[in-house]
Amino acid sequence: MKTKLKKDKVNIITLGCSKNRVDSEVLSGQLSAGNIDVAHESNKRDHNIVVVNTCGFIDLAKEESINTILEQVALKKAGQIDKVYVTGCLSERYKQNLEDEIPEVDAFFGTMELPFLLRKFDVDYRAELVGERILSTPGHYAYLKISEGCNRTCAFCAIPLMRGKHISRSIESLVEEATFLVSRGVKEIMLIAQELTYYGLDIYKKRALPELLHQLAAIKGLEWIRLHYAYPSKFPMEIIDAMKAHENICNYLDMPLQHASNKMLKAMKRQITREEMEETIAAIQQKIPGICLRTTLIAGFPGETEEDVEELKTFLKKMEFDRVGIFTYSHEENTTAHDLEDNVPSEIKEQRAQEIMEVQQEISLLKNEEKIGKVFKVIIDKKESGKYLGRTEFDSVEVDNEVIVHSNKKLSPGQFVNVKITAAYDYDIEGEVIDSFN
Repeated sequence: MKTKLKKDKVNIITLGCSKNRVDSEVLSGQLSAGNIDVAHESNKRDHNIVVVNTCGFIDLAKEESINTILEQVALKKAGQIDKVYVTGCLSERYKQNLEDEIPEVDAFFGTMELPFLLRKFDVDYRAELVGERILSTPGHYAYLKISEGCNRTCAFCAIPLMRGKHISRSIESLVEEATFLVSRGVKEIMLIAQELTYYGLDIYKKRALPELLHQLAAIKGLEWIRLHYAYPSKFPMEIIDAMKAHENICNYLDMPLQHASNKMLKAMKRQITREEMEETIAAIQQKIPGICLRTTLIAGFPGETEEDVEELKTFLKKMEFDRVGIFTYSHEENTTAHDLEDNVPSEIKEQRAQEIMEVQQEISLLKNEEKIGKVFKVIIDKKESGKYLGRTEFDSVEVDNEVIVHSNKKLSPGQFVNVKITAAYDYDIEGEVIDSFN
């Protein structure tokens, strides 16, 4: 038997959303506890095993995942790495197809098969390590996944097919994990789930996000708590009450609306009308004037007409969201929308998405210009090209605006400073430090 002279080192490549990132961080923690060297998206080329954590959400994500797998398989064929393992949503959804099409991959695993993946490294899954993950983010912020899966039945979404039904984590386990993260230097935690407002219904028989927020807000040293992915239908206002009650819960809410035409909302099975969305948003803004609202939209859903698009543009102009993201519709098998004819050509989908974002671009610029001369608390994320880049409480990582920060003194990632805004652009603002908190 040939003796292995070099210890295994694993490189994890993560594709897709922040929920996938957390899964990769959990995998890193488990491997490290099993005495396996592990890195996340390392460029050092000193690893011999690769784990690709895939995304299967829409066509572009699936294509990126496939290409990444093929790149790693090519490195294996060239003798640069020994093994390639694949996990995540694409692997969950298309495991048999992938095994047939890319047999060079050593093994495929679904989204809930972490213990089986660990066995490939002779590592046992350790439940006591839950929460003790190795962060792939900068040390001052982290994502906290409060639940898995989704019980919603939106026509376009394949997430329940890949992630299963909604399963909440206990409040105790989440507070314990958040406390651990803060002890390691984390100052901002972003709560993520497929659907935040559903949290607790399965284990507590009630919507328990407000209670979770109250307990997280009490953690000493946790400066910012941010909420992502809240479903608008029957939105529980107690969430906003909790936000209002604690200074360290950011006045920021990510609420994907997907469309504004009632015809489209019904076809998408969103369980809400445009009028109800407007009422909910007005109620939220009444409780917290100035709250930052982020939403996500879909362009080109089957049956969408130019009239629907114009209605969406009118809605955006009226509501003046602070942040907007947009996807073009992806025709996903086994979703109820797949029974519809995908009758909007791809180039029209792209054109409509561009038109919608042009409307938002104007709104974003005007909102940013209103910030000139005002002072905002900013967290420093990094230094790039000689400039410090940070965010206000109204900006989440990667998806929102950045603040270009000028300072005569050296600043560190995770440091909070007061910044007076001096210039505004479509999606960023710029300013000078006037004092720091730490």
